[in-house]
Amino acid sequence: MRTARSRDRYRSPLKNSMIALFTVSCALAVTSCSGASDTPKTSPTPSAAQPTKSADPTETAKKDAIATYQSYWKEVEKLYADRSGKSAKLKQYAASAALKNAEQDAKRAHGRGLLLMGQVTVQDPTVTKVVTHGKLDYAVISSCLDISKWKTVKADTKKPVTLPSNRLTKYVIQSTVERWPEGWRVTRDEPQDRRC
Repeated sequence: MRTARSRDRYRSPLKNSMIALFTVSCALAVTSCSGASDTPKTSPTPSAAQPTKSADPTETAKKDAIATYQSYWKEVEKLYADRSGKSAKLKQYAASAALKNAEQDAKRAHGRGLLLMGQVTVQDPTVTKVVTHGKLDYAVISSCLDISKWKTVKADTKKPVTLPSNRLTKYVIQSTVERWPEGWRVTRDEPQDRRC
């Protein structure tokens, strides 16, 4: 029959190993919670502590749509001025009807031996409608398109071609710009046939 003292001696190794295991577990928990780093902790700077204000998706969409629209017209200039059509990167800024119409019109002009040289100016582009939810984000832009410095010339001689004096060279145009998976694209241009 074991005495109380011998029972304590019997339990002692087990008790000691459990205490050791508990101590190791506590040490690991403290180390993992403290970050296990010897570098002193510093409080965040006031600017880092303040939450950052997220950009308004509607305002971002407006800015992106207008930027795409302006880039689109720069590429249209290149397309009409280059008979080969290789220097323009219109597909980066246009799709659908806008791309098709610009490419067909430029090809038709080039087929007649004509180039359009100079600059198109987009004045006061204003987003009149923007949708940033649903199946497709899009913006409708109204602007004054000034083509008075965009001259039609003969491709071989670069001599100006005489055009009707009553044609509109500054007119209101309404365009639709959509957010495609590849980015914003001008998809429709609708001249309003009124001066601006």
